[in-house]
This record gives sequence, C-alpha cells and structure tokens, in this order.
Amino acid sequence: MKKKEKVRVLFISQEITPYLDETPMGVISRKLPQGIQERGKEIRTFMPKFGCINERRNQLHEVIRLSGMNLIINNSDHQLIIKVASIPSARMQVYFIDNQEYFERKHILKDKKGTFFSDNDERSIFYCRGVIETVNKLGWSPDVVHLQGWMTGLAALYLKKSFKDNPLFANTKIVYSVYDDEFEAQLSKDFAQKALFDGIGKTDVELLKNPTYANLSKLAIDHSDGVIRASKKINQEVEKHIKKSGKPSLEYQEGDEYIDAFSEFYDAVLEEVAELVD
Repeated sequence: MKKKEKVRVLFISQEITPYLDETPMGVISRKLPQGIQERGKEIRTFMPKFGCINERRNQLHEVIRLSGMNLIINNSDHQLIIKVASIPSARMQVYFIDNQEYFERKHILKDKKGTFFSDNDERSIFYCRGVIETVNKLGWSPDVVHLQGWMTGLAALYLKKSFKDNPLFANTKIVYSVYDDEFEAQLSKDFAQKALFDGIGKTDVELLKNPTYANLSKLAIDHSDGVIRASKKINQEVEKHIKKSGKPSLEYQEGDEYIDAFSEFYDAVLEEVAELVD
C-alpha cells in the first residue's frame, strides 16, 4: 500500500473539551489529536455544534464555502452548516457540524428534565453524514478515521458502504473507541429505516431494529478495522462482541500513555491491512 508523506487521521468526536464540560471522552478528544499531530501525523477534528457551546467566547465562525448542503433524513431536508474554531495552544482547528433543528437546543443529549431527546437517532445520522460530506468537500483523504462516542458509530457504516467507491475513502481504515457512555433509553424504533442511504440495504442495519446502545456499538465494531477500549469499564455485551469480532483491539490505557499507544495502534492497523493487500 502506497503511503502518503504523512499519515492522515480524521477524528470524529462526540464531545471535546473545552467546548463542553470536562469528561474523560472530552479530554481524550482534546488531547489526542494534538498529541497525534505532534507525533508527525496530519489531523482533522470534528464535533457537533451543540447549542450550549458559546460561539462568541470560543470564537466560532461559519465556513461559508463548506456550508449550505442539504442532507435528506427521514424524507426531510436539513441544512448542513459548518463552523470552525482554533485552539491556539494546540495549533489545532476544530470543525463543528451545525443545524438549527438538531443542534440549536441548549442541552446535549437530554432535555432539562433528563429525558433522552426523541430525535437523537436523526442527530447521529446527520452528524456522521455531515462530517463525511464535509471531508469529501475538503478533498482530504484520511488514512485512519477514529470514531469517539456512540453518536459517531454510524460513520463506520457509511464509510464502508456508501462511500467505499469514493477515491478519498477507498483505503481508509476505521478505529472505533468504546467508552463508558452507555444510555438506557432506546433510540427511535424507525432508526433502521432512517439510517438507510446509498449502498446500504436493510440487512446492513438489522441491528438497529432493536436500537439499543449495545447494538449501535456492535454495528460500529462490525464496520471498523480496529477497536479501542477507551474506558476501564465498558458494556459487557459490547466487550463480548469485540472479542467475537476478531478485529485488532487495544486494551484500556492508564494515565497519559494512551497517545503513544493509540498512534502505534493506527500504524498497526494500517500495516496489517497493507500486509493483506500485498
């Protein structure tokens, strides 16, 4: 497999510190891209533009040339807005996927009463497809796509099925991080139907007929090339699926050593695929 001068890593994250309150996932999603960049890889980083993110304080601005596309979800058009901000201390940009209907509300995944938003399935679809369409518009070909958080899981399905013949993504390898971010609610009972897109058949989304956290995670693992345990404790049903899948996997990393371990894991996934091709 012919390699570029620099390995390119696309981070699709559910949350990033300091834009949301600090969580283990948010901290990793903030520190990891910087660390990977400092180790000689080229990066791009995305997250949803949740309504609680202060645009003025964080100096977000719209990228007009990337905005304006409409994504059809559940037979309705939804405008894709792209915003960007910089983290000067990290020499790192973060791209934000925005849409008035899905992301203007001031809460992240639950309302002020703690009820899971009924359209979180559509928000996940919009986010995952929005990132891929934006990267396609940028003309930037990632070697590795690292998905962080359950909301990003569908990106693995879309990349492997809908965009497999796109030259930018034809050789892209996907790594999925499993966190302790389980939710008890079920996603919409129509999730499987809504998730259908070019190149995706009903059998591909069979797991989403029972749209639980575990099944969404399993679907992401099935379409990934490697899996990382990003929390010390993860859902046991998902843990069993990781082992059953036979995919390369990385155990939970203590402390701050995860950046080197993740970087080496990307290389190992790329090398394993290169050996198979050879």
